[in-house]
Amino acid sequence: MQMRKTNDGDELSALGFGAMRLPTKNGMINKEEAKKQIYYAIDHGVNFIDTAFPYHAGSSESFLGEILQGEYREKVKLCTKLPSWFVNSYEDMEKYLEIQLEKLKTDCIDYYLIHSLG
Repeated sequence: MQMRKTNDGDELSALGFGAMRLPTKNGMINKEEAKKQIYYAIDHGVNFIDTAFPYHAGSSESFLGEILQGEYREKVKLCTKLPSWFVNSYEDMEKYLEIQLEKLKTDCIDYYLIHSLG
């Protein structure tokens, strides 16, 4: 796997895994297939996983929180995005960060972006 070094020293795989279009079944994430895909990617060197608050009607972050525990969480840098359209104050930013940390079942989001900043 080709790697790229960030300015802060992280080594990220040149190929990341986006959790916006996971396989679905009956309109919901096909958890068995999606888990296989993500674990395969990680086991083959992908170490950057991207998601966001609205992906899969809000269930992408929760799904990743379920499957990225223990050794798999330690192997990846996790990226998600603040849903800017819900933010009207600093308190809103804190609120959504806490919601996302809970959904992702982590105490650290490695890369936190602002989604749809207009």
